[in-house]
Amino acid sequence: MIWNLDASWLLMAIAVVSMLSFFLGMALDGMMAKDSFGPTGNAAVITAGFFLGIFVANSYGIYLNDLKLAVVVGICSAFVAVLVLLLGKAIVARL
Repeated sequence: MIWNLDASWLLMAIAVVSMLSFFLGMALDGMMAKDSFGPTGNAAVITAGFFLGIFVANSYGIYLNDLKLAVVVGICSAFVAVLVLLLGKAIVARL
């Protein structure tokens, strides 16, 4: 689904997701302070997780023709990416 987009629509999708991720990253940084990756790091992880989740769903044969379903898959995978990386950071900090 995502690779069938025109280049201009793909860049617009990346820009919109990046902007919303930055706002969310700032909120996460405010709540978690030194435990997070900073606003820009949080935004990068959320954006990468969003598009990686959609790509993985497409590679498993799940076609996300509906925009609402694609957004849900992307948001869920973004939060999973943040959770996994923060758990990894917490484990490394404890060792």
